[in-house]
Amino acid sequence: MKERFYNFNYGLLIVSVLLIVLGILILASASREISQKTFGSPSYILFHQIKFGILPGILLGGACFFLPLATIKRWALISLLIVLVLMGLVFFPKIGISSGGASRWIGLGSISLQPSEFLKLAFIIYLAAWISGRESKSLPFKSRGKKFSLSRLKGSKSKIFHRKFARSMESAGLGQLLIPFLIIISLISLFLIFQPDISTLGIIVLVAVLMYFVAKTQIYHSILLISAGFVGLVVLINLAPYRFNRLLTFLKADMDPMGIGYQINQALIAIGSGGLWGKGLGMGIQQFGFLPQPISDSIFAVFAEETGFIGSSFLILLFIIFAILGFKISVKSSDKFSQILALGITLWIVIQGFVNISSIVGILPLTGIPLPFVAYGGSHLIAELTGVGILLNISKTT
Repeated sequence: MKERFYNFNYGLLIVSVLLIVLGILILASASREISQKTFGSPSYILFHQIKFGILPGILLGGACFFLPLATIKRWALISLLIVLVLMGLVFFPKIGISSGGASRWIGLGSISLQPSEFLKLAFIIYLAAWISGRESKSLPFKSRGKKFSLSRLKGSKSKIFHRKFARSMESAGLGQLLIPFLIIISLISLFLIFQPDISTLGIIVLVAVLMYFVAKTQIYHSILLISAGFVGLVVLINLAPYRFNRLLTFLKADMDPMGIGYQINQALIAIGSGGLWGKGLGMGIQQFGFLPQPISDSIFAVFAEETGFIGSSFLILLFIIFAILGFKISVKSSDKFSQILALGITLWIVIQGFVNISSIVGILPLTGIPLPFVAYGGSHLIAELTGVGILLNISKTT
């Protein structure tokens, strides 16, 4: 189907802009105290976010909007390999930056880069290209079977045989996805486990399994993948005491309110104190040394305190609308690559958003992943805006 450069999904663009604007507003409030103490200016962090997150993200997203989807597919493997090289650089002295026992950043002069944020998008693009390519290779069995039945066999029995033969061969072709898929996931997992960045790994694995599931693969493949993921999660939790402590805090937040349960308890206090309408932008108090990480992991708590239940509900509604529009783009896409890619990008952004919010309100254990479009951090914002650009690109052909 021919692309229509000015007939894309305007609804998705509007929702994305609203999320960015809300992010700017709440970051301006949440970062004042930290920015003043650390950099001597209450607006330093905000302008840093705009300069090294929003503006580069808009440029890359705009470039991906005009880039042919065939080119994006063709460069999928190269893009993934480049990101994996960057993932390896975080372990090199004088290049990689460690903080809090984790090696997740690369120092680039006065700025830092978190490759794992770009890994999410690069892996989704590669997985969409790989699955669609493997699936298309399995489809010719139908045409081959039809040609064989027309030239060699006659009658209703041959037609029944043809159908069964075609289905079994197509199923076998798709079945060849499972082992290579596990190998790819294992390679990605090694990079993230050694950083360590288990939260990002969880998002990537969950999105990848869902993409694999919708690609018309065998249901037992997905069951095996889910089971393997659960076993791996249990092992990783047991390997690190702080992960087990997060689980204990989730099960009983008041167990150690001044210790391991401090962050979630302060987040709940902030959310509860917001009431229905909130205290007003810039009027919250939890970011003034009470709430840990108010500009990143816990920024939703600051948002809830200042905008209340109404503002929080509006933010959640925007993510729901984003999901609906993204899924519609996927369903209406003209080819398998675009369908899987649109689904993967939508799942990534929406799942990450709801996991962050759910962990802050106590529905899930604390994860440490950023709230898309809102939390401080240039790397995740650039990756997300690039993903939006690709989604809008796909919508041109629907």
